[in-house]
Amino acid sequence: MGKFCCLHILLVLCSSFIAGVYSTATFTFVNKCEFTVWPGILSNAGITPLPTTGFVLQTGEAKTVVAPSSWGGRFWGRTHCTEDSAGKFSCVTGDCGSGKLECAGGGAKPPATLAEFTLDGDAGKDFYDVSLVDGYNLPMLVVPQGGSGLNCSNTGCVGDLNGACPSELRVTSDGGEGVACKSACEAFGKEQYCCSGAFGTPDVCKPSEYSQMFKTACPHAYSYAYDDRTSTFTCVGADYTITFCPSPNTSQKSSSGSSGAQNPGSESNGKSPLDGNMVYEGALEVSGAPRSSTCSHVLGGGIAVVAAIWWLCQLF
Repeated sequence: MGKFCCLHILLVLCSSFIAGVYSTATFTFVNKCEFTVWPGILSNAGITPLPTTGFVLQTGEAKTVVAPSSWGGRFWGRTHCTEDSAGKFSCVTGDCGSGKLECAGGGAKPPATLAEFTLDGDAGKDFYDVSLVDGYNLPMLVVPQGGSGLNCSNTGCVGDLNGACPSELRVTSDGGEGVACKSACEAFGKEQYCCSGAFGTPDVCKPSEYSQMFKTACPHAYSYAYDDRTSTFTCVGADYTITFCPSPNTSQKSSSGSSGAQNPGSESNGKSPLDGNMVYEGALEVSGAPRSSTCSHVLGGGIAVVAAIWWLCQLF
């Protein structure tokens, strides 16, 4: 009977370790902008928040955050952030309204470039995208590390939409610098731009001249609510690097207003900025270990524990 119990324990442990092999994903945030970025994190409704919901990244810095299996939520970058004499923290773009560095359940105030994730979804796939549906404030690139799948590839928006933003959508700082670009929905509030009301279905809500501008500059990012076909990506077993201002040839505006901007979405070598064969500055320099590598350590430890329990079982 004792050996039966031991065998039962072993089976439970084995299944636990196998289930834990792909139990986490790492997100590594890299700041290649010439200015400070304050990333924000919001978990989806009903999903446990991650250990941090907001932090600071100086130029050239990186930070890794670990997310559990089946986590879902969004990431974005806040810019031009300050703390007043009373200790209230706020940002000109992407502010989450918490009054603190940690967003603590607050989402990004539009306009903001968003990276959206649902881990371990249908058929065990991670679903992810970069969205401009709520507007744009920063170049952003998502690069999967160590994953697999037919649609497991880079996505993002690396062009300077702040420089190309129409005046009716432009958001400026106190100094008059263009720091973000609103969506037409936020700027005008009309149903045809928001895909709401009478325009609440994909058959009726079509790309506007404004969303087409976003799509032309960033062809792999969501430009409006029903832009699914070319904007959703999937991976199995990947970790992810999220880089702000990933290319030296895109917008690198600092707080003082200097710029190294080029045409939106262009690269000096003429290739698509989202060519899966290209290596982007900063995108691969610092990355979380692929889940397969993490798994080998977890599995190795699990085997050692199981072996020890089996040996003890033989004593009874």
